[in-house]
Amino acid sequence: MAGTQETGTGGSAPGQGAAEEYDTGRAILLASVAALGGFLFGFDTAVINGAVSAIRDEFAMGSGLTGFAVSSALLGCVVGAWLAGRLADRQGRIRVMLIASVLFTVSAIGSGLAQGPWDLILWRVVGGLGVGAASVIAPAYIAEISPASIRGRLGSLQQLAIVTGIFVALLSDYFFATAAGGAAEVHWLGLEAWRWMFFAEAVPAVAYGLLALSIPESPRYLVSRGEHDDARQVLSQVLKTGIDERMREIRRTVSMDTRSSFADLRGTALGLRPIVWVGIALSLFQQFVGINVIFYYSATLWQSVGFSEEDSLVQTVITSVTNIVVTIIAISVIDKVGRRRLLLTGSVGMVASLATLAFVFATAPLVDGEPALSDSAGPVALVAANAFVVFFGVSWGPAVWVLLGEMFSNAIRASALGLAAAAQWLGNFAISTTFPALADLGLGVAYGLYTVFAALSFFFVLRLVPETKGRQLEDME
Repeated sequence: MAGTQETGTGGSAPGQGAAEEYDTGRAILLASVAALGGFLFGFDTAVINGAVSAIRDEFAMGSGLTGFAVSSALLGCVVGAWLAGRLADRQGRIRVMLIASVLFTVSAIGSGLAQGPWDLILWRVVGGLGVGAASVIAPAYIAEISPASIRGRLGSLQQLAIVTGIFVALLSDYFFATAAGGAAEVHWLGLEAWRWMFFAEAVPAVAYGLLALSIPESPRYLVSRGEHDDARQVLSQVLKTGIDERMREIRRTVSMDTRSSFADLRGTALGLRPIVWVGIALSLFQQFVGINVIFYYSATLWQSVGFSEEDSLVQTVITSVTNIVVTIIAISVIDKVGRRRLLLTGSVGMVASLATLAFVFATAPLVDGEPALSDSAGPVALVAANAFVVFFGVSWGPAVWVLLGEMFSNAIRASALGLAAAAQWLGNFAISTTFPALADLGLGVAYGLYTVFAALSFFFVLRLVPETKGRQLEDME
């Protein structure tokens, strides 16, 4: 639909004016380019999946160093997310996208040329800086250029881009591994296949930077800089009616603080505003259910319970395709059913599927210290793992990013989103780093812990998460 002049009409939320009219095609185009950061986010964090075993053997790493090498990028993500919000308020959303593009490109080349575990970790951290920045800037930009009535669907493009990036990374891993006869085998130019897995990221990284130059700056950033005419011009590319009213509301909210900082997040609840704590907790619960264990370790996991390397990679690709399909479903319903209902439904489904995985792994007999799944238990585990991805992908995957992009007021959005995203990456780091050690204790223990967090997430949403469906960003006070 990009490039068309299709006009949409959205219903108005209570207390708001007439239904807004907007150019659907233009809105999708701008959101899609911003969401390419999410594609690289997904690609960068998942590409190591198919390379884990080869890297572990190549550099003779134990389980502890292997876990750190896999999750090291997340340390960069924390710093990148922490800084991106403030940098976006000072330099603009587009410049942060360009910086992220450069970081992704450098990381892809450096990781592919790594000569040992520590320089690999260094380049993974550099890529993590780009991922962290993209995780903040994409939802913020999309929320700020989107009409309220389709903001949930456009915000969900971030998650669709993430899971598509995961899929493409895993598919390219499969291609390089099978073409070379294994991830550790020599492929083009005398380099191992796992190195080409990393090199592949440079292509979308460069494309992201070039495309970011083709979209306008966020109208809210432009207003904060006093560039009102430019902001109006950007709004007119998306909105067909109500531009003057929207400009007045933007000026009113950003005039309180043209440059947000972390000092603005302070409140009476343990030093932060309550809504900021809600955003942080949403981010942590999204990670503590263990979703990234599936995408970082699934190939190694399925090999450990009896599947071949090729079959394990195929199962991982199938899982990522499933994730894309359910994310598309989420996009189609999130503005109809709301964010809270999706989260609650997802929590219930995740509890059931994770509990099944915990039971299967806990009751499987051990062979050489690893659980050996029977002919009946293997398919059950595969179905449960994919069911977990389905329930996460239709709820906590897209809905959390949508909420983080829209639940904060203009005065604190970039900084609050940066802090919440940093917390998310810290949670991701904790889960990814501890999984190998938990797996040594028993996969039933690991998945039992994730089941507990999934159950807690239901009650958290029920009690504390607000519904933002249909509300203008200027009303998020």
